[in-house]
Order: sequence, then C-alpha cells, then structure tokens
Amino acid sequence: MSTRIGMGYDVHKLAGDQALWVGGIQIPSPIGAVGHSDADVLIHAICDALLGALNLRDIGYHFPDNDPELKGIDSKILLDKTMEIIREKGYELGNIDSTICLERPKINPHIPEMQKVLVQTMKVEPDQVSVKATTTEKLGFVGEGKGISAYAVALLNKK
Repeated sequence: MSTRIGMGYDVHKLAGDQALWVGGIQIPSPIGAVGHSDADVLIHAICDALLGALNLRDIGYHFPDNDPELKGIDSKILLDKTMEIIREKGYELGNIDSTICLERPKINPHIPEMQKVLVQTMKVEPDQVSVKATTTEKLGFVGEGKGISAYAVALLNKK
C-alpha cells in the first residue's frame, strides 16, 4: 500500500498540582494533566495516529507507562522517536489533522506556537500539521473540567 491512514485518541485526568502540556508547549493554567510522562494529550493522540496508520499498535506498546525511564519524559521525544519508526518503515507524513477538547483554559491563542513546535519536532512542513480546539459545551468529563482529550488523524505516504 502506498497511502495509509491512522486515527489516534488520548485522554488525561486534570489536577491542580500538575503542569498543562499540550502540543509540546506548556499552557499557563491552574490545572494540568496527570500522566506517567508530561501527559501531553495532543502529542499522544498524534503518536497513536501515526503508529496506527502502519498497524504498529499504540504509544503504550512502544513507550509503556510502567517504564521508569519514561517517567516525566517530554512527549516531544516520544513524537520524534515515533517519526523515526515511521521513516524506518519507508513512510513520510502526508498530513495530520487534530482536535483538542478542553473546557478551560482556552487553547486557541496557543495553537500557532503548538503548530510550530510540532512541525519542528516532526521535521515536516507547516501545512502538514493542523491543530484545532473545541469545548464539549460543559458536557461529560471534559465539560466538567475533570479531563482533557484529543483526536488525531494521520495520512502517511510511501517514500
């Protein structure tokens, strides 16, 4: 196959004693995401989409949350390693389309910086990475401020 598509989803609980990392940047916020790594929900969803496109399982398989060496790791490192895996398999990114779901703080002002960081980390062109943000209209665990989630779709092309 010369073109492959993958879908990723991730979710993290929010707590008052954590930093909020989304899309490779720290967002000023009184609450943050809880996780074994830096809990960057967007990068985790993107990694899952990339790996899924090539039927390579998921981020937890490649970077398990019980590995002490990965405790507190910067998720950009995981994304970089995921891109290495993709390229070793003979594929390049066509594009990523992603959506962050969070009630507050507002994410839209931070999207240009996120895109810049993701593009640099993935070593791709700016028009290959789309980041969007939405709320859940105060519904569900995201709307209640208990968590953050993200979705990503990746298109890969054979080199």
